[in-house]
Amino acid sequence: MQSQEAPELPHLRRQKILLLLERDGKVMAADLGQRFGVSEDTIRRDLAELASAGLLHRVHGGALPRSADTGKDFFTRAIEVSEAKQALAHLAAQRVRDGQIVVFDSGTTTLQIALSLPAEIAITAVTHSPMIAMALARYSNIDIIIAGGQLNTAAMVATGHEAVRMFESINADLLFTGVCAIHPELGLTTAHFNEVAVKQAMLRGASQVVAVVTADKLGAVEPFAVAPCHRVDVLITERHIPSGDIGVYRQQGIEVQQARA
Repeated sequence: MQSQEAPELPHLRRQKILLLLERDGKVMAADLGQRFGVSEDTIRRDLAELASAGLLHRVHGGALPRSADTGKDFFTRAIEVSEAKQALAHLAAQRVRDGQIVVFDSGTTTLQIALSLPAEIAITAVTHSPMIAMALARYSNIDIIIAGGQLNTAAMVATGHEAVRMFESINADLLFTGVCAIHPELGLTTAHFNEVAVKQAMLRGASQVVAVVTADKLGAVEPFAVAPCHRVDVLITERHIPSGDIGVYRQQGIEVQQARA
């Protein structure tokens, strides 16, 4: 029988909680209390400390992971663009067709999609990201519409009523939605409250919604809800994701495409 006379030091216990969260995709306070031989109140304090450090997201009875990009500003994320993200962006860019109205949401992944378009593509591109607008300006056959509003310097996007009104007036053929986190039950969530209304306006006006998601954002949660999962039509993600983790999205009617690389 395992002795519970000497519970682990709090910092060691919290490190193990994060490892369990990474392995299992969620943790429950009751299970952790039994595992570590401490009270649920102690575990709740552990989870509160880890949440305040931005390392997880608390939910009723436990916690869920946050994405690896949580807390990083746009320029930091742009510097850290991985080969996997670039491969996903190339795959997503193949969905764009001449003559379409295409909305590019914020994010370094959508920036990579913009950089991956065919050189002669002829579309109307709409965005609230100055960085994405600059990337699209390299294409001679793309007409660019950029939304105004208050600049969120962490995400480098325009937010506020002006941006919302503009996206409400556009019926887009295709939306590349920026994804901070996507969870099969809690849906699309974001770390920035002032992005919610803009993202929702984009979703309402799009005929097809494509979410391009790296592995760390699948099953993760951020504080502010944007939309349920079924609002996404196509989910593009990495090849190595287990079929069980992908199946929960297919069950909601989402087309899932995995990159070969």
